Amino acid sequence: MIKALLIDDDANLRQGMKGLLNRYASDIEIIGEADSVKTGTIAMEKLHPQVVFLDIQLNDGTGFDILERVAQSQGKINSHIVFITAHEQYAIKAFRFSALDFLLKPVDPDDLEKVVEKIKSVSKQKESFEHIDLLLENIRKKVDHFKRIALSTSDGIHLFDISDIIRCESEGNYTTFYIKDHKPVLISKTLKEYEELLTEHGFECIHQSHLINLAYLKSYIKKDGGYVVMGDNSNLPISQRKKERLQELLKNL
Repeated sequence: MIKALLIDDDANLRQGMKGLLNRYASDIEIIGEADSVKTGTIAMEKLHPQVVFLDIQLNDGTGFDILERVAQSQGKINSHIVFITAHEQYAIKAFRFSALDFLLKPVDPDDLEKVVEKIKSVSKQKESFEHIDLLLENIRKKVDHFKRIALSTSDGIHLFDISDIIRCESEGNYTTFYIKDHKPVLISKTLKEYEELLTEHGFECIHQSHLINLAYLKSYIKKDGGYVVMGDNSNLPISQRKKERLQELLKNL
């Protein structure tokens, strides 16, 4: 059984979450509950849960405050964190860049099952939880233009500077990241998800299978249907509908 702590200031929501976990996640055992920053911090430090289902907005602060306090008292976070939140766009963006799991209220059973499957998979690995440090760093500084991204692979979570990512390539429901001075990294998420995150960092989707960092674009070749040469010497096709957009971008570089 995976030991879990539930932190939410609404008793009805805690009860509802326990019901969902009991029905859809029999591997999860709730070993404690808390309803505030103060009681949540104490519970995390005392119970050492493997997983914490953590509401963001609490009556006396936020879930981030709890993580900050536990990190300060224990040196680091040693629990898998699943945030439970309403539509707080900044927080959701930070979660995605930090490869952290979150559930939107009201919690959808299908989303819960996916998160639980990931928890079971991650619990078998030795995790460093550095991605939680990345999240707290961004939240603390109120950063909106994130400089690093956490990528969750089959062997753990790895942090990279976004500026070192040369390109991303779609492989069905998977995406391969090609990163400067690093071997390719395969992620079990679609290219579309990363296009939404990385466009504001100078990335451009030139084809349904290719998202490139314009900073590593070496050449745009018009012959043979049109293709680009990247900093890793890869030749990538440009879809017909993307050519005009790319040419406009190149004029402004």
